Amino acid sequence: MFAKNVGTIDRVVRVILGLALLAGYFMTNGPYTWVYLIGIIPLATGLMGTCPVYSLFGVNTCPMKK
Repeated sequence: MFAKNVGTIDRVVRVILGLALLAGYFMTNGPYTWVYLIGIIPLATGLMGTCPVYSLFGVNTCPMKK
């Protein structure tokens, strides 16, 4: 569907950040706990290897193929 535009380090950071935010959702209790669900976005883009926002701005962190 989308071309891969997220490099390895970027993907790892996104997955860790996404998992940390989702863990915060399950570990906290309060009226704004739902804000932690935003962790779904970096987790999904990290697992898929593509970021629609990167595509909009023409950013590509994937290493160039030789």
